[in-house]
Amino acid sequence: MSSNIWKDLPKPIFTLAPMADVTDAAFRQIIAKYSRPHGPHIFYTEFVSADGLMHPVGQQKLLRELYFTPDEQPIVAQLFTSKPDKMREAAAFVAKMGFAGIDINMGCPDAGVEKQGCGADLIRHPELAQELIIAAKEGAGGLPVSVKTRIGYNKVELETWTPALLSAKPASITFHFRTRKEMSKVSAHWELADIPVKMATGSGVLILGNGDVENLAEAREKVLAHGVDGVMLGRAIYGNPWLFAETVPIPAEKLRVLVEHTKLFADLFLPGETNEKFFNDHTKSFAIMKKHFKAYADGFAGAADLRAKLMVTENSAEVEQVVQDFLQTQKLV
Repeated sequence: MSSNIWKDLPKPIFTLAPMADVTDAAFRQIIAKYSRPHGPHIFYTEFVSADGLMHPVGQQKLLRELYFTPDEQPIVAQLFTSKPDKMREAAAFVAKMGFAGIDINMGCPDAGVEKQGCGADLIRHPELAQELIIAAKEGAGGLPVSVKTRIGYNKVELETWTPALLSAKPASITFHFRTRKEMSKVSAHWELADIPVKMATGSGVLILGNGDVENLAEAREKVLAHGVDGVMLGRAIYGNPWLFAETVPIPAEKLRVLVEHTKLFADLFLPGETNEKFFNDHTKSFAIMKKHFKAYADGFAGAADLRAKLMVTENSAEVEQVVQDFLQTQKLV
């Protein structure tokens, strides 16, 4: 197998989008358990600041975001920075951790990220974007470097943004088919996919699309209709770690996995629970799990009342008790 995992993957490629405080190590392990071997073909870490990772204090805190298990392979480390030297250093650092590749976030619209000249702000600075890709490749030690971005900043800029990225020869580019200005307020512009696809023809750079894809059936349709090499799925994973297996669990199974997910999250990220892998330097808030509760507890009788009870829980033991009581009351055990 070559060092470029993108060339070895089956086509079309279906990946799971990196989402901050969603696709953490706990959720990725749950997805791997219930969707593999069908997919996703690639996992990504949550995005990590290259600047922070190369700081003595920040590094200890950010190692939590780079934790993964063999079940999550192949997994790509997603980094962001506006400084080529920090990107080079960070790429060299993560390349030694067993990742299958490095991805550069050039699409995040968060104001704090953009203030640092990172994320979607790089669309306004194509030469810097090119420098970052080159720096990452120099530091990556042969690992493939990919990019996730948007189709423009205030307007569609694919005609200029695409060739700027292609000139630095990343292994792949995933386009979220909205501009930074549009955020997620409009439908994704999949009709524009042929622009980067045609430009990338013969370059060896893979083009993936992202935006408004709810399941693998829709993903396959996008591949056939637009010629992309693959599709990245994001919000469709909420409450549905079975997404890539294309199975539909019964409510009782969904709720049992909710409990399993919560316990794993606590084991990794919460102090004061019976955990062995807890990252002492940096905890996560239990409130992060509550966005998952809303997604798991949906679409069946009694779900609204169950969600209300789950939203006031404070630890994994309380979540387990609430779910057990519900299953017994509904006679779903």
